[in-house]
Amino acid sequence: CHCPSITDKSLLAVAKGCPNLTDLTIEGCANIGNEGLQAIARSCPNLKSVSIKDCPLVGDQGVASLLSSASYSLTKVKLQALNITDVSLAVIGHYGKAVTDLSLTSLPNVSEKGFWVMGNGHGLQKLKSFTVTSCRGATDSGLEAVGKGCPNLKQLCLSKCPFLSDKGLSSLAKAASSLECLQLEECHRISQFGFFCSLINCGAKLKVISFANCLGIKDLNSGLPPLSPCESLRSLSIHNCPGFGDASLFALGKLCPQLQHVELCGLHGITDAGVLPLLESCETGLLKVNLSGCVNLSDKVVQTISNLHGWTLELLNLDGCKISDASLVAIAENCQLLTDLDISKCTITDSGIAALAHFNPINLQILSVSGCSMVSDKSLPSLGKLGETLLGLNLQQCKAISSRAVELLTEQLWRFPSSGMICYYFLSLKMGVGFFMAEFP
Repeated sequence: CHCPSITDKSLLAVAKGCPNLTDLTIEGCANIGNEGLQAIARSCPNLKSVSIKDCPLVGDQGVASLLSSASYSLTKVKLQALNITDVSLAVIGHYGKAVTDLSLTSLPNVSEKGFWVMGNGHGLQKLKSFTVTSCRGATDSGLEAVGKGCPNLKQLCLSKCPFLSDKGLSSLAKAASSLECLQLEECHRISQFGFFCSLINCGAKLKVISFANCLGIKDLNSGLPPLSPCESLRSLSIHNCPGFGDASLFALGKLCPQLQHVELCGLHGITDAGVLPLLESCETGLLKVNLSGCVNLSDKVVQTISNLHGWTLELLNLDGCKISDASLVAIAENCQLLTDLDISKCTITDSGIAALAHFNPINLQILSVSGCSMVSDKSLPSLGKLGETLLGLNLQQCKAISSRAVELLTEQLWRFPSSGMICYYFLSLKMGVGFFMAEFP
């Protein structure tokens, strides 16, 4: 990797000396081109994994040679920042008979035709995971063809696909009937309609859906497709989609009764009115809830989570939410299985920390109170008690906690009979006080 002095001659030597080569990774090698890859193709028929990134001299001839020579052994292919064209994708679509994992990133010379031909090549019957990033050829018709041509596709990740629209996503979801995981990031032509179409059309196997930084999604009270429950969905993740609001959450509450993991992060437009129906609709008990950066959520949401899902909840992230000590009381009373709690940048006080420590049994392993300016040295006894089970504690930017308090806490935690513990703490005038404890085998 990143060896500009390595040339095709070096690959010729590798090919000659390593006929049983199974994994090939080439990254940032400006002087390796088609000749070297063709030599590998001729001499190494048992390749299982190929990753080629940022090699400007690599073109269709080199990629085609590798794919065609290892048609029945090659299972993983990753191509990034290369000057290949539609020809390479056509070869993948025809010769990728054993490929299960395919990743295509930043291929500026690949057009819609390349994706269409690849999907219609009928060679990717075993493809299970497909990732596309920053490929302008990833259009509606191209990706629909891939969905139809890959009947066993289970995981699909699409990032920075500027020409993918609601229509294309809906068609792709219908075509990929075996899809279990759908992830989209920075696909700005996708709207609320496309989001719900993908959720409804993916079939009965979809378990995970994740949308991040999709700026085209905006709440609409009308124009949604007919909604029917998606009983298979277990994990919902929406990150930094600013237009995603209460109306969308209300609709999701009707669609997804079997959710176990919920991540709603950086959604400034959602309020208690949207989140509560979603929480109330989850029938099986939530395991992980991440609401970080949702600045308009209050104690009412936390109390509902604690009352309805405290018997199953293992992780709760409330970083930046508008919650108080009342939320910590509810958590302490109801969430006995909780192991990971993040209440950073919340308006909690020493009383809230005391409540956490008072109620038993609580089995916290990771606790973050970073940026909680009203937590002070008075919390030292409570943090000490919580430390009996803690493996990690974050007190960064807790400016009311002194360095002396951290030193005392460190000494106290070292006394616990956990011989595998090792402790670190650090102090910065700007950052405040931080303390971390980790367990090593």
